[in-house]
Amino acid sequence: MTNQTQHKTQVRHFINAHKILTPIAVLAMMAYFDFWGASAWIYLALHGTYCGLWMIKEYSFRDKRFEEAIHPVAGSIFVFGMLGMYWIAPYLIVSQQLEVSGVLAAAAAALVVLGGFFHFVSDAHKHAVLSIRKGLITSGLFSRTRNPNYLGEMLIYLGFAILAQHWLPFVALAYWWTFFVRNMLNKDKSMSRHAGFADWKQSSGLLFPKLF
Repeated sequence: MTNQTQHKTQVRHFINAHKILTPIAVLAMMAYFDFWGASAWIYLALHGTYCGLWMIKEYSFRDKRFEEAIHPVAGSIFVFGMLGMYWIAPYLIVSQQLEVSGVLAAAAAALVVLGGFFHFVSDAHKHAVLSIRKGLITSGLFSRTRNPNYLGEMLIYLGFAILAQHWLPFVALAYWWTFFVRNMLNKDKSMSRHAGFADWKQSSGLLFPKLF
């Protein structure tokens, strides 16, 4: 019974639950603290749109890694629970009724848009290539950075975090970025068995695009 439950419950279920609940949670915060300022709406628009795009991706070009089976308790704590740290930023914005300058709002929007481009374009590219063949993907965004999807996600959440104008959301970023770096290094180790990896590594960055 346990194995059957684990196979029915996948990592993606808890990620998707967080994405669906995020705009609802932010709206609930806004209603509870009776704060409807521009900073709260900007945050809701940016994060809510990202969550909507994630769900479109889920049903269009899902990342197979997130189909890994996980026990419901582990998923609730270590996936949904840890993703819940991303709600620190909107909580601070709404509970403290923070206002945001035009410059900061523009910077946050730019980071989220740029990050969304890297994140969704690279995931769509990866899905398309892997549906045809296995092996290294060294074209497109992957030609200059080996992890454009991670770069995109990091930029997106950096944009969310700076709107809070507080150090606490960066604790969540530090946790997840450490996790991302570990995954990137493990990915490099796994891909090193493929022919052509050494040349690709030489011409691309682990995270940031190698321009020269």
